[in-house]
Amino acid sequence: MEIIQVVGVGLIAAILILIVREQKPMFAFLLTAFTGIALFLMLIGKISSVIQVLEDLAVKSGINMIFLKTILKIIGIAYIAEFGAQIVRDAGQESIASKIELSGKILIMVMAIPIVSVIIETVVKMIPA
Repeated sequence: MEIIQVVGVGLIAAILILIVREQKPMFAFLLTAFTGIALFLMLIGKISSVIQVLEDLAVKSGINMIFLKTILKIIGIAYIAEFGAQIVRDAGQESIASKIELSGKILIMVMAIPIVSVIIETVVKMIPA
């Protein structure tokens, strides 16, 4: 029932932010950022258990761990970029949020190059000469 806790924290924070925003906008922004970080920390245990299951599956299936770690890094980049962009949007900086998202996409593309290379090499080997 973690979702009830997550929604509860979110609702309480939203109410506090609405109350505080008129008097202290900077404090409201800090409360928004802190709430996002707190929610993420509440779920870190779930994230680590998912990573453990994926690692176990990779070992059982014989997949090279480098590929799994790369994919996990790509997923991490996507989540961190989205989280950062949302916080910056909350501060009213849409332009910077867009740049964060673009940077995340570029980093994902760079991280994916080794995997794409292996896929292309595998396909080329399968084509009869």
